[in-house]
Amino acid sequence: MISYGRQAIDDEDIEAVVRTLRGDWLTQGPAIEEFEASVAQYVGAKYAVAYSSGTSALHGAAAAAGLGPGDVLVTSPLTFMASANAARFVGAQPSLVDIERTTWNLDMKLVSPSAQAVVPVHFAGLPVDLQNTRKAGQIVIEDAAHALGAKTPGGMVGNCAHSDMCCFSFHPVKPITTGEGGMVTTNDPELAEKLRRFRSHGIIRLPENGAWYYEVAELGFNYRMTDIQAALGVTQMKKIEAFMQRRNDIADRYRVMLADLEIGLPPSAPSGFRHGYHLFAVLVKDRRRVFDGMRAAGIGVQVHYVPVHHHPVSEDIGLKPGDLPICDSVYDQILSLPIHPTLSDADQDYVVKTLTELL
Repeated sequence: MISYGRQAIDDEDIEAVVRTLRGDWLTQGPAIEEFEASVAQYVGAKYAVAYSSGTSALHGAAAAAGLGPGDVLVTSPLTFMASANAARFVGAQPSLVDIERTTWNLDMKLVSPSAQAVVPVHFAGLPVDLQNTRKAGQIVIEDAAHALGAKTPGGMVGNCAHSDMCCFSFHPVKPITTGEGGMVTTNDPELAEKLRRFRSHGIIRLPENGAWYYEVAELGFNYRMTDIQAALGVTQMKKIEAFMQRRNDIADRYRVMLADLEIGLPPSAPSGFRHGYHLFAVLVKDRRRVFDGMRAAGIGVQVHYVPVHHHPVSEDIGLKPGDLPICDSVYDQILSLPIHPTLSDADQDYVVKTLTELL
């Protein structure tokens, strides 16, 4: 099966993990800080705090922001549920507005200034243009699960130039992997400290009372990343630029090869931006037939995503399928084709040939 996404692991990655397994620290050790420093330096943020997943990173960011009951968090309907669930995890209310037809990203113009927080999702790796969109007093938490390595005219996604925090995911299909894992970047030292406490049970260490002494003054979770994962992350970060180049090369090749087909191509990056191309999602008619045909041919296409307001858990939002017309029209046709750094030209040729035959 040619997967829509997969990890790219080499001997350097394997050796780093083995060294950690043979070392003294399997968790809560030096590899965590090394990985955090690597990500912070790459994106241009002052702080990076490692988490056990992208979902836990979003939870930690919502908690660090002080969101809770009575607060409203607005996000995109075209995303994985974790973007909206970040509100529910802290007792806040998720809310949705439609996406832009030209980017498939959250339409920031539709976000109410009365909402306490917004989670713009960089869908498929295309950065949301956050410049001049922030409402006074509003918390901005970027969901960049798809977008490590993506760029804007203001720098790398994750530098928090126009946000309070930015959350990444390191699932195997994402730009780099730690198996499972996540990260929150920020330029605010107070938020960084809150993020660290939240991922480790809310513990505050007070060595002046004894080297053993700690207190738990607030609710926290065990959302720690292991050193085994972080060691993999350190070596993966050395290859992020090569991964980005290969993803963009594959996307460029798709655009040429699919140009004459009766399909919708994904939004491209505007001047001054770099697309992360976590996904290469096209719009096709009769999607179910095409999906089943591609899967039968050994091509692991996928649909990203069943919109947030289509799920039973989202009844509290008060929207039904059809209420967000741009998102719903995209969802009816969207199909993710394989794109990842190890995808060969021959496999890509087969993907295009099979898709052409099915259309």
